Amino acid sequence: MPYRAPVEEYRFLFDHVVRMDQVSGTDRFAEATPDMTSAILSEAGRMCEEVLYPLQRNGDLHPARLENGVVRTSPGFTDGYRAIADGGWVSISADPEHGGMGLPMAVTTAVNEMMAAACLSLQLNPLMTQGQIEALEHHASDEIKALYLPKLVSGEWSGTMNLTEAQAGSDVGALRSKAEPNGDGTYAVTGQKIYISWGDNDFTGNVCHLVLARLPDGVEGTKGISLFLVPKYIPDTEGNPGVANSLNVVSLEHKLGLHGSPTAVMQFDGATGWLIGHEHDGMRAMFTMMNNARLGVGGQGIGAAEGAYQHALAYALERKQGRGPVEGGTGTIADHADVRRMLTTMKADIFAARSIALACAVAIDMQNATGGDDWAARAAFLTPIAKAFGTETGIEVSNMGIQVHGGMGFIEETGAAQYNRDVRVTAIYEGTNGIQSMDLVARKLMDGGEAANALLDEIEAQAETARHDFPELAEPVWQASETLREAVEWMLEQSDMNQRFAGSVPFLKAFARVLGGHFHLSAAIAEKGSGPHSKLARFYIERLLPEHMGLLAHATAGAEDLYALSVEDLGA
Repeated sequence: MPYRAPVEEYRFLFDHVVRMDQVSGTDRFAEATPDMTSAILSEAGRMCEEVLYPLQRNGDLHPARLENGVVRTSPGFTDGYRAIADGGWVSISADPEHGGMGLPMAVTTAVNEMMAAACLSLQLNPLMTQGQIEALEHHASDEIKALYLPKLVSGEWSGTMNLTEAQAGSDVGALRSKAEPNGDGTYAVTGQKIYISWGDNDFTGNVCHLVLARLPDGVEGTKGISLFLVPKYIPDTEGNPGVANSLNVVSLEHKLGLHGSPTAVMQFDGATGWLIGHEHDGMRAMFTMMNNARLGVGGQGIGAAEGAYQHALAYALERKQGRGPVEGGTGTIADHADVRRMLTTMKADIFAARSIALACAVAIDMQNATGGDDWAARAAFLTPIAKAFGTETGIEVSNMGIQVHGGMGFIEETGAAQYNRDVRVTAIYEGTNGIQSMDLVARKLMDGGEAANALLDEIEAQAETARHDFPELAEPVWQASETLREAVEWMLEQSDMNQRFAGSVPFLKAFARVLGGHFHLSAAIAEKGSGPHSKLARFYIERLLPEHMGLLAHATAGAEDLYALSVEDLGA
């Protein structure tokens, strides 16, 4: 079944659910009118359908490979990348000063999700470059910006981020890579990095690595880390790729999925690099890129979910088995109650996750357009939820997609399993979902719950307004919000952070569940209670939203029972 970009769904969400009119109403994004946004989404959707989706299986069946130190990418990926770059899809939100479109992050988020649904392995490449563009825009010197940004924005060059080392995974402060001043404003960067997505390719003129390393006077831990831009080829006096830098791809990882995306072990041997930002302030600069990537990775999960859902729906509408249980049905397995349950759950959760991601992007856009601290706080609070719930939705929906296929889902030729294998890593990279949830209950509640309660106030205000016309939908959403508010208060009362951490994952999912109910209610209100979104809202609010109660019971149980079993007991 061919992929169909859900352009109309984005239009509905922009117009009725996440209030894109707020963004286009600002001076900065005044050109992002509904007509322009619609045209961009349509064009990007066409590219995803016609160019990227046909590459989906190529990447899985013919993985990227390393030959004599050179990375060879999957068949067709060069042409696919050129379509992305030539269409300007790398740089939708980049500064026009350097050739970008300067459009809202909400538009980028929608386009990235479509690309991820069509071919996740290839989409990961421009996602990394987008994050590097943002990091350089905020932290690089004017000289670096002038040289690198036009090349990255055009897609002529690509970017990566190099954080992880074998002994320093999530504990970035344990890294051993070092940087020595060369005396001419450059630095000699030495060390080995692992898990580097798109560490090399054969279709861009240069690959620009952002590398975390420690200067000789850098203290231990994250406070002593600096950030360096280390290109594969050192630009010559005219800004073109010159001599090869002292770095190389040691190997490519053999992975569960994402076979078309080369994940490299990178070796830097005194490679020439340029400091980005200030000395010993590398984590702050790198987090600019990582926060961009976290929203993007959440979108990858949603994109994979959309692809898996479309794949499963097409199969369900073709597969005939057993006697049809409903009169006047399709005569296919889509008539069976359990298959219908799975398909509707998939669709409802995609809507919820997509709404959360776009609401996060809108908050980022409003922060950038207005400088408002309230928008900044909202964007920061929604980012870990968008990342974790988006990727978990991708995993759960793609897993359900296999189940819809039955035995054929376990057969690789159907392509159902690829979505599940490809998306699985999204819950791990750019900060595991456990780390996202810990961030939510710790750092994101350091404001005393102000950002969380602002969201809950908004949820309850809408539910109050909708009570008259939609009591059966509005009342459960209002009650769920109140229950969630009590859990927020419980978290704030815990001075021992491990008490919070013990329930942080179910707390994050419960927050996402309630946000999903809020956005589904928004859709039903927009349709005046009559339409497909209203029917989907009823399903979500009646069947999925109640999960928040069990999740919050888990979230507020504390840590004691987690340690009741000794490590010896665990092994018994």
